[in-house]
Amino acid sequence: MTAIAPISSGPIDLAISFLRKGGLVAMPTETVYGLACDAANPDAVTRLYTAKGRPRFNPLIAHVASLDMAQKEAVFSEAALALASAFWPGPLTIVLPVAPTGTVCDLARSGLETIALRMPAHPGARQLISGFGRPVVAPSANRSGHISPTRADHVKADLDGKLDLILDGGPCKQGIESTIVSFVGDRPVLLRAGAVETSALEAFLGAPLARAGEEDGITAPGQLKSHYAPNARMRLDADAPEEGEAWLGFGSDTHGGANLSPEGSLSEAAANLFAMLRQLDAVADRIAVARIPNEGLGEAINDRLARAAHRD
Repeated sequence: MTAIAPISSGPIDLAISFLRKGGLVAMPTETVYGLACDAANPDAVTRLYTAKGRPRFNPLIAHVASLDMAQKEAVFSEAALALASAFWPGPLTIVLPVAPTGTVCDLARSGLETIALRMPAHPGARQLISGFGRPVVAPSANRSGHISPTRADHVKADLDGKLDLILDGGPCKQGIESTIVSFVGDRPVLLRAGAVETSALEAFLGAPLARAGEEDGITAPGQLKSHYAPNARMRLDADAPEEGEAWLGFGSDTHGGANLSPEGSLSEAAANLFAMLRQLDAVADRIAVARIPNEGLGEAINDRLARAAHRD
């Protein structure tokens, strides 16, 4: 049985001791709970992949506590550095060429010559990483491909006994994973829509982001077609539930069930998405989902729903 401890100085010190011994620790972030280990330790990374059942061709995001820590791991272009300075700490992951001084192991990068970096906004997560003194990789703290965890009890339900400690920071405020942008080629490329709205990044950069195509392969986390998936079958863009379907609504409707945001707030919907999918998945084998506007955070919500509904 894995203990859950409040994210305070004593448990953080204990978590750091586990990390230094190659252990696994769940930590809260503003997006979802992450399963953290020493990014420089191949044995720890192997244990992480095994605990999640994650394919090893799927690279991990390295989480840092400062821009100085990030610049030891990656080669930043002028535009990438400006974007990081503007949006970090926060739910933005930047993919960059690996720096000669980098410490993140090849296994965590799936052998790529690039690295995905993020500085989380959650103060407890940054305190943990800062105290540890070097980057941690921290994919979502769940079984690979399953619904992402936004509360400590979600982590325990998926991974109890497979990690050393769960740090409880309460429900995640944003509830949807980071936006991922690559600065490896001639122009920045959106690899995954997320909690930072694409329009905000494009406004800052002064140009549209390119979009990654399927032919580009997997160059960052969150690009698998089937991901964030419940056991239940999902039907998207529904007008109403059919007989035998659980309902996941949005805005004002009269169908009962769960509602991501009765007020039609996309930020509230994003925060509630994974918790409500877990709630419905526990009681139904089919879920109908209302239409979500494909604008602002709706782009990221619809991305997660499409991957959750995909069946190979």
